Amino acid sequence: MLARPLRLSTADAGFDEALRMRLQWSAETDAGVEDAVTTILADVQRRGDAAVLEYTNRFDATGAASVQELQLPAAELEAAFRSLPARQRSALEQAAARVRSYHEAQKKASGESWSYRDADGTLLGQKVTPVDRVGIYVPGGKAAYPSSVLMNAIPAQVAGVPEIIMVVPTPRGEKNALVLAAAHLAGVTRVFRIGGAQAIAALAFGTATVPRVDKVTGPGNAYVASAKRRVFGIVGIDMIAGPSEILVLADGSTPADWVAMDLFSQAEHDELAQGILLSPDAAYIDEVQAAIDRLLPEMPRAEIIVKSLSGRGALIHTRSMEEACEISNRIAPEHLEVASRDPHRWEPLLRHAGAIFLGAFTSESLGDYCAGPNHVLPTSTTARFSSPLGVYDFQKRSSLIEVSEAGAHKLGEIAAELAYGEGLQAHARAAEMRLKR
Repeated sequence: MLARPLRLSTADAGFDEALRMRLQWSAETDAGVEDAVTTILADVQRRGDAAVLEYTNRFDATGAASVQELQLPAAELEAAFRSLPARQRSALEQAAARVRSYHEAQKKASGESWSYRDADGTLLGQKVTPVDRVGIYVPGGKAAYPSSVLMNAIPAQVAGVPEIIMVVPTPRGEKNALVLAAAHLAGVTRVFRIGGAQAIAALAFGTATVPRVDKVTGPGNAYVASAKRRVFGIVGIDMIAGPSEILVLADGSTPADWVAMDLFSQAEHDELAQGILLSPDAAYIDEVQAAIDRLLPEMPRAEIIVKSLSGRGALIHTRSMEEACEISNRIAPEHLEVASRDPHRWEPLLRHAGAIFLGAFTSESLGDYCAGPNHVLPTSTTARFSSPLGVYDFQKRSSLIEVSEAGAHKLGEIAAELAYGEGLQAHARAAEMRLKR
């Protein structure tokens, strides 16, 4: 079993087209998924709890008699936390503390209200307030993701959101203690054992048991992604995430085994995940390929890694590190590792990435779990215009305007002139009335 990422060189005549084809991925889901999601959303909106219960029992075989049975009491979350082995509990606590510390700093930097008065006494400013209630979706089934609980719930709590509603599927009723422990540690208000499109519908529309939220965040499968896309506008959403991505910029100074394993770390997520290496050192690229061949048999998820790297991976020889940075900006990856002796030399050239990992010791996996910054990141080149999930996603901003009498005279003349120019006489007269006192 061999993983053969596509070998490319920027000197090749067809490089641009070959790279474009390698990056191509459509967020569109197939017609069967769309039809199923449309039916589920409409049914939950119409029948509420009854539809949520029916779909949850059909897909997850929970055997619940009511949606109320699918809500977990806070005591069970705390019990799950207390039941963890000491090392696991400590790791979870330390990760949560680092994530909280980072988002507290983020709130202080960009999430506070502010105002000022200009020379005539007019007050202008911005009021920052949290949303009232958020829903976080945590994947279940084949894998459990306590890190997703921390990354979604902690910034919401730091932002000041009063209610955090978590939904997580529990196929055949199997609950993951680490996920529940993370919910307890992160301050989740209520947890429902519901997944899929019906969970998104319940959060967006509300039912007799599941409260309607203002925003939904968190990753999921194609059904969850389609449901989030369709309820956007009824509620806010964080993003529609595609397959996981990693791009490594390497000058040849980082051990090849480390880079190979970093490529594996994303490839093991999904056959559609993407791992790309950019390096001006052709011999080093050969070393990384050799490391891939040597280390692959050790990987429990080797079959997935092979499909990912062979189907979507690439090892690209560039003319220089400067050119590698330019190509990286074109790709705008979710995770960007700068595996260099002097990563700060290249960081100013990097404009588009979900998260930038500087230096050989900064593996992407540390960012996934415990470095502190959020691991919910834009994918599929959307880092060109999108940002990581953060405190700001759980806040909204209201403009503050208090115009003084002197200010009304000054601003009124300006506003009236522009309003007449637009043909909006009522606007103009409303401003002029304040001039006649």
